[in-house]
Amino acid sequence: MTNAEQQLVEFCQALIRTPSLSGQEEQVARLIQKTMLQEGFDEAVIDRYGSVLGCLRGNRPGKTVLLDGHIDTVDLSDRSLWQHDPYGAELVDGKIYGRGTSDMKGSVAAMVMAAAGFAKAHGHDFAGTVYVSCTVHEECFEGVSSREITRLAKPDFVIIGEATTTTVKRGQRGRAEVVVETEGVSCHSSNPEKGVNAVYEMMAVIEEIRKIVPNEHPLLGKGILELTDIISKPYPGASVVPSLCRATFDRRTLVGEDEGVILGQVNEAIARAQEKYPGLKARCYLAEGEEKCWTGETIRAKRYFPAWVVDEDSELVQGAMKGLKDAGIEAKLSHFAFCTNGSSFCGEAGIPCIGYGPSLESLAHVRDEYIEIDQLTKACKGFECILAQLTK
Repeated sequence: MTNAEQQLVEFCQALIRTPSLSGQEEQVARLIQKTMLQEGFDEAVIDRYGSVLGCLRGNRPGKTVLLDGHIDTVDLSDRSLWQHDPYGAELVDGKIYGRGTSDMKGSVAAMVMAAAGFAKAHGHDFAGTVYVSCTVHEECFEGVSSREITRLAKPDFVIIGEATTTTVKRGQRGRAEVVVETEGVSCHSSNPEKGVNAVYEMMAVIEEIRKIVPNEHPLLGKGILELTDIISKPYPGASVVPSLCRATFDRRTLVGEDEGVILGQVNEAIARAQEKYPGLKARCYLAEGEEKCWTGETIRAKRYFPAWVVDEDSELVQGAMKGLKDAGIEAKLSHFAFCTNGSSFCGEAGIPCIGYGPSLESLAHVRDEYIEIDQLTKACKGFECILAQLTK
């Protein structure tokens, strides 16, 4: 292992040993900021939400390239079931174990070291500006803190470092949380005829919602509308007919499916139910979220994160593929199966975006999460060669 590779591994281990649940990323953010400055970044700032943004400026005019990764992780469901210490960063048989190794501190380490190594190797003789953003709150609110990064960095291209097994992803389905509510009339359950049971009203609506035929996209596949939870009010309903019922649906969206399309399909289903059951009262809307950041700021937004696709022949995709080929990495083109910060960068802001990063998607959020050192070093080399292509 070279000195640079050893340094990369040790930085990754340091990140893993610094727990950073969503909203609790301060220590890992400060570690990254310190490392960026030690590695020669021109500046490294922490924004109002607590994300880190490092900058490397070339000595020639050119485009701005942003490498993005999130630094928050999901929690442990049961620490006792882990064979390896989730915050120990144990190195065993060429793998680093720990929470966040694949999702996605390994990739963050690779991006920081790749950007620093690229700038050093070229003596800053490149065109444009390279940023590395290390964003907060992605696990529970993807794409919201990255809006601030877009405002600060104003990138022309974005590379999302989520796990792709060092292949290239050029799109993803979006995500929306659709809430449906039905309204009834409460009464004592010993005399149900005197009220209107909101749960029965919901059953009628759900019957029509399940008749919705999802749209399809040639790359992204089918859209999805799946019931994920349902609750009545009052709850628990001791001898009371519920007056309200609320159901939440996970809606995986396609390119071109905006808020109007998403809610329009559900409203049509509600209208069909009302034709069958006159007097049925129901409405639908997008859920809203609110999260407290470690800086004390609060982020709020609708839980709607749009889909995006970048053309295969675009400058970004072709430049990335050429860079990876120069690195000896034969990368296939495909798309993400899950939602990423690309919903903000590309889906909202319209900035060309791709995904490229180390490790397997299937290792996210699992017990004994790990990243292979070979994947880590390979991704770092790939990031450097992509930057070389995009900053010519």
